[in-house]
Amino acid sequence: MTNIPETGRTQRVQNRLVIIQIVVFSLLLTLGGRLWYLQIRNGQEYTDEAKNNHTQQVVQPAVRGSILDSRGVPLADNETRMVVSASRTDLSKMKDRGKEVLTRLAGVLGLDPTEVTDSVRLCDAKTPKPCWNGSPYQPIPITDEATTEQVLEIREHAEQFPGITAEPTALRRYAAPDQANTSQVLGYLSPVTDEEITKAKNSDSPYLRSDQVGRSGLERTYDKELRGKAGVTHYEVDNLGRVIGQAESVKPQPGSNVVTSIDSRVQAVAERELNGAMIEARKGYDKNTHRNYEADSGAVVVMESKTGRIVAMASNPTYDPNAWVGGISAKDYKALTEKGSNYPLLNRAIQGQAAPGSIFKVVTSTAAVNAGYPFNGRYPCPSSYSVGNQTFTNFESQGYGDITIGKALEVSCDTVYYGIADREWKKDGGIKPKKNPEDWFFKTAHEFGLGKRTGIDLPSEVPGRVPDRQWKKDFFEASKAAWCRDGKKDGTYGERIAYENCRQGNQLREGDAINYSIGQGDTLVTPLQMASVYAAIANGGTLHQPAVGKAVISPDGTSAREIAPKELGRLPMDGKLRDDIDRALASVVTDGSAAWRFGGWPQKQIPMHAKTGTAEVQGKQTTSWFASYTADYSIVMTISQGGTGSGASGPAVRNIYEAMYGLDDAGKQDLSKALLPKPRTALPAIKPEAR
Repeated sequence: MTNIPETGRTQRVQNRLVIIQIVVFSLLLTLGGRLWYLQIRNGQEYTDEAKNNHTQQVVQPAVRGSILDSRGVPLADNETRMVVSASRTDLSKMKDRGKEVLTRLAGVLGLDPTEVTDSVRLCDAKTPKPCWNGSPYQPIPITDEATTEQVLEIREHAEQFPGITAEPTALRRYAAPDQANTSQVLGYLSPVTDEEITKAKNSDSPYLRSDQVGRSGLERTYDKELRGKAGVTHYEVDNLGRVIGQAESVKPQPGSNVVTSIDSRVQAVAERELNGAMIEARKGYDKNTHRNYEADSGAVVVMESKTGRIVAMASNPTYDPNAWVGGISAKDYKALTEKGSNYPLLNRAIQGQAAPGSIFKVVTSTAAVNAGYPFNGRYPCPSSYSVGNQTFTNFESQGYGDITIGKALEVSCDTVYYGIADREWKKDGGIKPKKNPEDWFFKTAHEFGLGKRTGIDLPSEVPGRVPDRQWKKDFFEASKAAWCRDGKKDGTYGERIAYENCRQGNQLREGDAINYSIGQGDTLVTPLQMASVYAAIANGGTLHQPAVGKAVISPDGTSAREIAPKELGRLPMDGKLRDDIDRALASVVTDGSAAWRFGGWPQKQIPMHAKTGTAEVQGKQTTSWFASYTADYSIVMTISQGGTGSGASGPAVRNIYEAMYGLDDAGKQDLSKALLPKPRTALPAIKPEAR
């Protein structure tokens, strides 16, 4: 064994001690730096987090405000139901992710196990309904129709239903007073999403995970006012989660009530008459297509002439908004959205757009007069009008010789408008327009408020279309590639149209101007737009912004913010022209195209003015239009593939007026039976218990 000198051993020991000291010092320095970082630099942040780790919050949902009709009758309010919900957080911790529990729950509730299991899935682009589109941390409602026996079984055997709750909950109720569904106007609710929570985090109206959000209709427009603010109570808890004290509490603030201009009684009549008119139209035979009319959809608008407020607005097909309460089922969702449903979620009064046909002639009559054609001048009304090898005919109308513009409105003579529009097109330069064409017919339509949204307080309104020169250019740029690819000179009708559009689609052609003059071609309007136009003629020429909301009233009923009528402008007509058109539209009822539907109407007592419209649609049956007004109201009805204006829509519009004014078939008035002989101006008295 080798002997190590004492001095060498000592040196090695000293080296090791130095190394150990360096290591220990480094560790102490690192620990000290970390303590400084935690306690000094980020001390407050971690202190706050530590506090949060020892508090829990309990959310008390705010009671959503009611939506009321003009008399104070609830159209949408709340009711308490027994709701069975599942905690996705708890279920996800189970080995089978809660499948056994949900299957057992489905058996108790009498539901399809697959549908119950699917209902707790999170929605994404690939997940079909049913699924949950709200926050994954919020209880997911399984049913809001649990019976007392079902709730007792769940509660008494809670160990068999972990993650499942059964509690009385305030849910939305769409009351349908007087059987007025009002579904597309009211809209519906669904749970708030995480994305919406994040976006609204720093706003003046942030969402909580328990919130229900308006998705359409008035529920969406006035969501902030209706929603109120949920209450939150923070509890101090120990490490075991036991409550040791209350930190702070904010009481829930109920939402405000929204009073509307809707009269539920008139709404019910409008819905019933629209549906009845569509049923009756289907009995009629279309000689052009050799089958009965389909009458597949329709809409009606009842508007106060002097304010633009909506008294009734119905769209068909319709649906029950209560289907969305507590989460919509897969069956109901499919019925509302599949192709065969004809999309009842659409509000066709503001989202359905179609060629207006002859009810558009009040616009082109005004344009003609403003372009220099006297209203009482004489213009030829032959049975047809030819341009080159193309012939444009009167729709079911004979020739009347030389007549005035007023008479052309009365008997709906198309060829008078063809001739004037054609002359104006030529004055503007024809196919090669001059630098600044007058474009009276297009300019006047814009001045009537067409081609843009009316601004009604309902979401997703469409603008319609005025197919002027700029629209032609824009549409050509967007479509020319497809037209030039698919067009054939000697192909099918569609291929020939594509071929012609590829060559001249950016030009305003003679046929375009002629068709436009009677509300055909590429012209599109909504029923609401035309109700606004006819209301403006009724009141002397003022266009109003249509509105459904009339006032927002505080939860206790002590204060109200009135939503005043808003004027948008004036029609492009003087008083004399307005009176001329007014008399012509009255003649439509007494002697013209609507006379056969208004026999016995008390014209002296309640002057009625109207215009019928029958719009042709490529590949479909004709669209029925009936536009009308009295001194108090404007009513416009349309039925897609419904036949003629006077034939399909006229009788239903008359029935609505009769109900409002209290008239019998002979025209005798009984004010005790009148639903709304004059527009209601006063706000209803709202009591807190009406909530």
